[in-house]
Amino acid sequence: MRLVDTHAHLYLGQFDADRDEMIQRAIEKGVDKFFLPNIDSASIEGMLALEEAYPEHCFPMMGLHPCSVRENFEEELAIVRQWLDERPFSAVGEIGIDLYWDKAYFEQQKEAFLVQAAWAKELGMPIVIHTREAIDITIDLVESIKDERLQGVFHCFSGSPEQARRILGLGFYLGIGGVLTFKNSGLDKVMASIGLEGVVLETDAPYLAPVPYRGQRNESAYVYLVAEKLARIKELSVEEVAEATTRNAEALFSKAARAAS
Repeated sequence: MRLVDTHAHLYLGQFDADRDEMIQRAIEKGVDKFFLPNIDSASIEGMLALEEAYPEHCFPMMGLHPCSVRENFEEELAIVRQWLDERPFSAVGEIGIDLYWDKAYFEQQKEAFLVQAAWAKELGMPIVIHTREAIDITIDLVESIKDERLQGVFHCFSGSPEQARRILGLGFYLGIGGVLTFKNSGLDKVMASIGLEGVVLETDAPYLAPVPYRGQRNESAYVYLVAEKLARIKELSVEEVAEATTRNAEALFSKAARAAS
């Protein structure tokens, strides 16, 4: 059985004490690919070092996270573009809109998102979308620019059945993680109402650990717990869920692989 963690920040300091052991635990659970979203210029060095240490397992993205969009966002975007021109990446991400902490840079977040989505189209790469307290706004933005060149995933999806259908209707995937295991999230009902064709699994490690580790550090081995929960909801075996979601993950990121070859 193979699983893919399509979204994990394994380069962050929370893993400095046991990163190698953590990755080995995941591999032993069948999780053999880890897709690493970038945050901003400060996260690039650690992310690429992890790729160098695990070239068969760790696949970096390049993008500017909406929470890092500030007065200097154009400088940060220039760094993103420089890296995109220099070498291949698995996706443009993570990018998006986050209005949870601060709405002051909403217009700049929109501009940064649209610029990076245009780059993804140009370069033949998928986008990995972060959206918090802004899911309808973000779906509207994607709808406004969607064409056959734009594909991607709404990472950490926790929306309604209607929002899920809108995203799937765009040809995008839903990134499902530990929130699925939370008792009152309501995500279990959403997932019961849709098929697996548009679903990929993720952890967002070190954040949003699934039950029974909720509130603790998340790690990629726990994607297995998300697969188990989804299997119970769909009345399938874990192996069936793993096969479907791994196939979807490989399809999602294969576009960038083809563009780089």
